[in-house]
Amino acid sequence: MSHSGEKLVGQGIRRREDPRFLTGRGRFLEDRTLPGQLYAHFVRSDVAHARVRGIDTAAADEIPGVVRVITAADLRDVNPIPLIRQPPSMGVALPELPVLAADTVRWVGDPVAVVVAETPEIAADGAEAVRVSYDPLPAVCQVEEAITEGAPVIHEGFADNVCFRVPYTGGDTEAAFAAAPHRLRRRLVNHRVAPFVMEPRGMIAAYDAHQQTMDVWITTQRPHHTRWFIGQVLGMPEHLIRVDAGDVGGAFGAKEPMYPDEAAVAYAAKLLARPVKWVEERTESFLATTHGRDQVADLEVAFDDDGVITAMRGRILGNMGGYLYPNSSGTIIGRTGPLLPQSYVMSSIDVEIVGVFTTTTPTGPYRGAGRPEATYYTERLIDEVAAELGHDPAQVRRRNYVTVDAFPWHTPTGLDYDSGDYAAALQTALDEIGYDDVRALQRHGTDDGRLIGVGIASYVEIGGVTPSAIAAMEGSPGLWESASVQVHPSGKVAIALGTCGHGQGHETTFAQIAADALGIPYDDITITYGDTDTSPFGFGTFGSRSAAVGGAAVLLACRKVVAKARRRAADLLEADEKDIEQADGGYQVRGVPSTRIGFAELASKALMLMKPLPDGEDPGLDAVAYFDPPNYTFSSGTHACVVEVDRDTGRVEITDFVAVDDCGTVINPVVAQGQVHGGVAQGIAQALHERVVYAPDGQPMTSSLMDYAVPNARQMPAIRTASVSSPTPVNPIGVKGIGESGAIGSVPAVANAVMDALRPVGVRDLDMPFTPDRIWTALQEVRA
Repeated sequence: MSHSGEKLVGQGIRRREDPRFLTGRGRFLEDRTLPGQLYAHFVRSDVAHARVRGIDTAAADEIPGVVRVITAADLRDVNPIPLIRQPPSMGVALPELPVLAADTVRWVGDPVAVVVAETPEIAADGAEAVRVSYDPLPAVCQVEEAITEGAPVIHEGFADNVCFRVPYTGGDTEAAFAAAPHRLRRRLVNHRVAPFVMEPRGMIAAYDAHQQTMDVWITTQRPHHTRWFIGQVLGMPEHLIRVDAGDVGGAFGAKEPMYPDEAAVAYAAKLLARPVKWVEERTESFLATTHGRDQVADLEVAFDDDGVITAMRGRILGNMGGYLYPNSSGTIIGRTGPLLPQSYVMSSIDVEIVGVFTTTTPTGPYRGAGRPEATYYTERLIDEVAAELGHDPAQVRRRNYVTVDAFPWHTPTGLDYDSGDYAAALQTALDEIGYDDVRALQRHGTDDGRLIGVGIASYVEIGGVTPSAIAAMEGSPGLWESASVQVHPSGKVAIALGTCGHGQGHETTFAQIAADALGIPYDDITITYGDTDTSPFGFGTFGSRSAAVGGAAVLLACRKVVAKARRRAADLLEADEKDIEQADGGYQVRGVPSTRIGFAELASKALMLMKPLPDGEDPGLDAVAYFDPPNYTFSSGTHACVVEVDRDTGRVEITDFVAVDDCGTVINPVVAQGQVHGGVAQGIAQALHERVVYAPDGQPMTSSLMDYAVPNARQMPAIRTASVSSPTPVNPIGVKGIGESGAIGSVPAVANAVMDALRPVGVRDLDMPFTPDRIWTALQEVRA
């Protein structure tokens, strides 16, 4: 694709990654096999809470082909996995995250041992032969039960199961409630879900005992951080470790942290000095990969006769599972709490965030990572306020919005919103679904008596995480990004980044940014990432940060290349640098096309020097740039949903769904729409279908696709998209991020639509997921 002067940013170029994926030429973990490779299979706890009385490996050791059975007793020189997000101290040291459970198991799936064998089948047989003796302890799975008096305490040294408390306060909440003519309090549940991905987690580790180096291939979102984790756990210098993510088949936040099983595989490879491969089985994934959401909110709002909310107060409990994983606490502390004001003026807040241990799989980031929860609570409350007053929920939102001329807007939770036009997004959504017509149909009813509901949800989300200037709020280091641009003598350009794609279209969108900045053909640019040996240091892909932080680093590096090219062109053309301009893929003296020198010729002459360079100049046009944003970006939007509920079966049918999103500058609308579609599908899935369930004794009841209801394409409605644009001043592209927006606005939009349909027939309180049996039961109760 040539660069004719027309800007590529903003064009819907097809993803250049797709041909290799669609023709089976991707390089995923299962595509890799190393000479002499061994296979790992984990022995995991089948009880939720127990003392480990003993581990008998004798039978497994006798199986031909079993090379080693590793337990916690073998890990004397292995360090616990460090937490990269440190919540405020409760006066007691947070429990260390072990690689293998030693004395106590704390959830079904807690790794107890790992069997390493010559084949996957022998490793599985070996794991089956390991006998673990347990002394059962009481389990507690529900977050509200875990903080009641007398609940079993999960970790020694703690008085109860609370692992952190963080208050979010701002304004005079007490005075606002005292002055308000209305108050409304609701208990809202954002239930636990599993981050179902096409490719489960997996890893190959190979240790060279002579060079004392380790090569790791792993399904990760954060290669450089993974290298750091492995170094910390094994006590190895980072420069002796290489991590390569390859192609990753989805992640949704669940492939961010370092897991105990991954650390165990690295240890096994070092111990045995042979490559060790482990790929998670699907049922194993439901037990061992972090879950998402699982919060319970008790919130109250104060509001006036027009529905203007002046204050919020209450408490949100977060179920952290059996341990804090490296980045778990940031989801609720750094996202849910700060974003409770959402797109509304709301001048006062007093909400406590409480993290709680339970005997369940640890929780962590899942697409949206704390933002969908905050949006769900606030948007449900907005609809409840409107219903309480008998006002239209769209109008109530308009009365509460931060107006377009008020930015930058400082929230009572300490955030500074960069830009937005919330009213425009709302109006676009209402126009798209024909809001007045749907309301008229709702009033008159359908011929078959179905209940019609309309749901609206506006949202604001944090993106571009995490600026160094704000990192302390999250208990995290600042997360900048880097990009290196290598210009070959042919004029072809290779760009390497610290971010790491797993389906977002980075190879396409970053090339668009670079082609515009360099003024060269898009096809002359290659984008690489994911390999710590060939990519500059970076913190990876999560938190809607790749374009806003990594893309900005690409642009800044390309601008450095252009500045160097302009200086070299001035020297070659014997002109003043200020008179040199970019033109038609090259450089020329301004207004004199006959002087033009092409980019390839310039690149070659910048390397093949015919005379000494001026002082301070280096050969070539290569450049490296770093970007540490001064603030988050804040994407926003409004999603609208229309549903029909069958009174006789409780079945919900989504008849219309539109997502209106504002991600600032849109680099590639096709890629952006794909991101929104995927996020909306996951949001609808949570609202209507998916739910992780535990029995009272801690046994998971949804550990396979026979029990956990991942919807298929036929269960998804046609998803329509539209956009408004409020470019951010935070980065030089003006982009805010779009990867998580679909999962943020969709859940409350669907929930509000369902409740809007049910409220007129007397159902006032119902939790997700809105399954047919749950709705049917609620309808029977109000009829009784």
